[in-house]
Amino acid sequence: MTKPRRQRRKPLDPARQAAFDVLRAVSERDAYANLALPALLRERGITGRDAAFATELTYGTCRTRGLLDAVISAAAGRSPEQIDPVLLDLLRLGAYQLLRTRVEPHAAVSTTVEQAGIEFDTARAGFVNGVLRTISRRDEQSWVEELAPPTASDPVGHTAFVHAHPRWIAQAFTDALGADAGQLDALLASDDERPLVHLAARPGVLTAEELAGQVDGTIGRYSPYAVYLAGGDPGRLEAIRDGEALVQDEGSQLVARALTLAELDGPDTGRWLDLCAGPGGKTALLAALANGAQVTAIEPTERRAEFVEQNTRGLPVEVLRVDGRDPGLELGFDRVLVDAPCTGLGALRRRPEARWRRQPADVPQLVKLQRELLASAIRLTRPGGAVLYATCSPHLAETVGVVADALRRHPVTAIDTRTLFDPVDDLGDGPYVQLWPHRHGTDAMFAACLKVG
Repeated sequence: MTKPRRQRRKPLDPARQAAFDVLRAVSERDAYANLALPALLRERGITGRDAAFATELTYGTCRTRGLLDAVISAAAGRSPEQIDPVLLDLLRLGAYQLLRTRVEPHAAVSTTVEQAGIEFDTARAGFVNGVLRTISRRDEQSWVEELAPPTASDPVGHTAFVHAHPRWIAQAFTDALGADAGQLDALLASDDERPLVHLAARPGVLTAEELAGQVDGTIGRYSPYAVYLAGGDPGRLEAIRDGEALVQDEGSQLVARALTLAELDGPDTGRWLDLCAGPGGKTALLAALANGAQVTAIEPTERRAEFVEQNTRGLPVEVLRVDGRDPGLELGFDRVLVDAPCTGLGALRRRPEARWRRQPADVPQLVKLQRELLASAIRLTRPGGAVLYATCSPHLAETVGVVADALRRHPVTAIDTRTLFDPVDDLGDGPYVQLWPHRHGTDAMFAACLKVG
């Protein structure tokens, strides 16, 4: 008697397979989706609509992981921790298609079930089938109404769940918005929108108008060097390859420019310092605007220091691989930028998995480092010189908290930083600057300019 032939499973199509492979890399190896996916698409020759679909699935699934896990848990009757990690990523991929795309439910379920059968066995394929079919019987709004914290008792938690953010991050944004806390919904929604790619034309080499014409882009709202790119791989652009432009958020461009505009007491002797330079985007813009000044760039990590050297090739920049807290430099710099390592909560729209990777426990250790770096910058700056402290995070502990500590401990005065960001509007009461994606279309950069002595 012959045995029945085992059913041959159909593997995922290239777009879904790429998304699944990146999800596994993010879960297993802490990979960055926005770095892993483009490389994988190029490697496999995935282009056009397939590349767009893979991108939507990958970034969307990463962004909404908390919401997806809550729905999967409810449908499966067990916590995400009780589900095999590979099965969980498959379920996330399937659930995202069901809840947030126009993919036909049958296609979303069947493709995921088939892959579960390939990865495991018929029993676990059946488990995936049951969970996804349960999810597919209701739309996202219905699941949210059941699973989200009640608005009446926890409005921040409810808004965070609706927009698939951890509650602690939503609370940090609420605190930073202050009197404008009613904008939380708009802010979290902006995190879920795929941002435009921002380019920076290198001053003295290429104008924003020329760059926009070359790449079919749009001139930026605020930075004189900014160009918005609607789509495509910026790494393929001739201006990027030739070093005439960089990929750089407009908010970061404004931060670097602000330091060059700060008024000094006494002449500018041409000694400028970027204390936390990697990967070198702001360093390159500072050096291009230096007008005879020499920029010293500090980056202790070898790989990031190499990026600084690549991004500043041909510019008056010296890269030092030392610790910015005690770099052993001669004192007396005129202008110092402290673009401090931070939680990165202001750039969540560009790093889809970051909101779930960061934890509240990360904040205190980063604040300690930020305080030490700012203290070092103040010590290295001459009397009458300017220090610009910046973070890509609006968390109050990393922004006004660090600056308040410096004002108490060191001989510095806060100046009205808003004037250095002209023509940006809607910057609040000052004296510091907080940019927001929902208001300004930039990352949520914070900046405070301090005069020494």
